[in-house]
Amino acid sequence: MAKPDDRSDNVEKLQNMIENTMENIRESRDFVNAHRNEMRQEDIQDIEAKNQRREESIQGFRAEIKDEVRDNQLS
Repeated sequence: MAKPDDRSDNVEKLQNMIENTMENIRESRDFVNAHRNEMRQEDIQDIEAKNQRREESIQGFRAEIKDEVRDNQLS
């Protein structure tokens, strides 16, 4: 038998995912700032593109949080 869908901690999990993703962005920016002179331009661009995707993920996480809150208010 399948486990029931427990969504009670989804908002907390999404908030943790946002925090972790923001930390990854900060760390990668700090790394590039510290080592820019030693890095290939292509590698810098790859990191910047990855950070852009991370920013987009954060927007998606925030939208999911809004959905979860709305769903919880309707329940």
